[in-house]
Amino acid sequence: EVQLQAFGGGLVQAGGSLRLSCAISGYTFDDYAIGWFRQAPGKEREGVSCIHSNGSTYYTDSVKDRFTISRDNNKNTVNLQMNRLETADTARYSCAYRWGYGLSIDPTSYDYWGQGTQVTVSS
Repeated sequence: EVQLQAFGGGLVQAGGSLRLSCAISGYTFDDYAIGWFRQAPGKEREGVSCIHSNGSTYYTDSVKDRFTISRDNNKNTVNLQMNRLETADTARYSCAYRWGYGLSIDPTSYDYWGQGTQVTVSS
């Protein structure tokens, strides 16, 4: 089983930055991906970005050139650096784990989820 915990959320003004981290523990297969997802009140969960154990990454269009996903193998964390934040980025952000090849931000393809962290961007 894999345990994940997201942290680093907070309140920031539009145009500002936040760095989210996902701490990962437990057994992980050699081929896996960690995804970041967000859900705003009244909206469906949305895939934001993911990173595979082979280093490949994917971003949804709305965050390209603003968000960067990375891995810190020493700390066993996956980070999401969010720059030039917009009010539309306000949501609860969660990280999740999926086993296997390829990249996906389809939430239904993920096996384990951590509790989220709130990101609020004020205008």
